[in-house]
Amino acid sequence: MNPQDIAHLIIVYRYWILVPFAIIEGPIVAFIAGTLASLGDINLYVVLFLFFARDMIMDGFWYGVGHFGWKSAFVKRMLQKLNVNESHFEEVRILWEEHPAKTMFIGKLSYGIAAAFIVVAGTVRVSLRKFFSYGALVAIVQYFTLILLGYFFGNAFGGTLTGIVDNIQYAIAGAATIFSSYYLIRWYIRSKFPTKL
Repeated sequence: MNPQDIAHLIIVYRYWILVPFAIIEGPIVAFIAGTLASLGDINLYVVLFLFFARDMIMDGFWYGVGHFGWKSAFVKRMLQKLNVNESHFEEVRILWEEHPAKTMFIGKLSYGIAAAFIVVAGTVRVSLRKFFSYGALVAIVQYFTLILLGYFFGNAFGGTLTGIVDNIQYAIAGAATIFSSYYLIRWYIRSKFPTKL
């Protein structure tokens, strides 16, 4: 589904459709929601809260999968994405103890492995307080940045849908630049993630 279709559905159904879209594809939807907030179609503060809550709930879910299902075949497949097995658990615990902010930031923003990373955190029993504290910090940095970029992007075109439509070629080029930059940064962060912990 392309960003224009997502934006149209969000305008029509507002928060009812925003929630499932946020779960499926958080970053793109966060940017679009920020843009729509600048147009007055949805409330900026509700969007900020929604994406923060979405990230905390998803983190809690994946942490629980690792914590309670660490012996299951599903979790073992998730751990294989990071080349982690039981012999690496102590190294992962040390990473969390010595570098919790850096570990959470790199893990959550690494393209394609964020869920597996959180499952590992649950598997090695990272303290919930530490896990959610640093998870909240990363959620604020990631989603608030994307939402506010979308908000300022919408305002750059006069804060109206007409302004965006009249300058659609610039709007598309700007959005493509922002999305490309975001995903390139995520790929770069993943390249820094050790293939074996």
